[in-house]
Amino acid sequence: MALELGQYIPGNSSIHHLDPRAKLLGLFLYGLALLAAPDGRSAWLVGGIALPVVLTAGLAPAFIWRQFRPLVIFLILIFIFQVVTTPGTAVYSLGPLSVTREGLNLGLLALARVFFLVLAAALLTATTDPLALADGLERLLAPGQRIGLPAQELALMLTLALRFVPTLLEEAERIMRAQVARGASFRGLQVKNLMPLVIPLFVSAFRRAEGLAEAMEARAYQGGSGRTRMRELRMKTADFLCLLLAGALAAGSLYYRLKLVS
Repeated sequence: MALELGQYIPGNSSIHHLDPRAKLLGLFLYGLALLAAPDGRSAWLVGGIALPVVLTAGLAPAFIWRQFRPLVIFLILIFIFQVVTTPGTAVYSLGPLSVTREGLNLGLLALARVFFLVLAAALLTATTDPLALADGLERLLAPGQRIGLPAQELALMLTLALRFVPTLLEEAERIMRAQVARGASFRGLQVKNLMPLVIPLFVSAFRRAEGLAEAMEARAYQGGSGRTRMRELRMKTADFLCLLLAGALAAGSLYYRLKLVS
């Protein structure tokens, strides 16, 4: 299977038991720390903090690899582009191309940001039930309802998107195999080569969306207003500790960046 971002893997780790609001806010602060890192070395140090968390969650290495397998070429191209296009002090030359010290720094910085943000997002969706994730997002957005923010609808949209990403990927793989068996070719990036995949995939996606809408209407779905919940979210000591560590990481990264600028 290709990218499995959005797939939930049940488990009994301490990461699985964290409140979804703590995970969402922690992901935001972790992303802020990564984006605030001023150079490649600091970005890899900040990002590396996610690695022991992944091990604690008990996720298999094969699962982690499947998150990045479709992105490997993209990550390599990002690094090479930064290395050879950034002016500065040359450390190696190959014909008209020069590898600069500044380019290496920017390449490592961009690589760390993309790699660890995808890893953190995969960790969030793999350790959080989609319903709990939507509930947590709705609770976080609830204050915005006073100014007309549709918190319940946004939470529902996120839940449906995360739910159908793995499904659509599986559907795309099934369609591709069926079309190849019928003699279709997907070599190259020409539009005509992708039509046997794109058109059936769109038809299948719209059919699923229509079926879901009809099912929701048949059950008289009117949004989350007035609904009760089987499990009420309650922040515990571990959740506050998670937010404290993520906040400290973001504050330290911002302080280091401001210190270098000044």
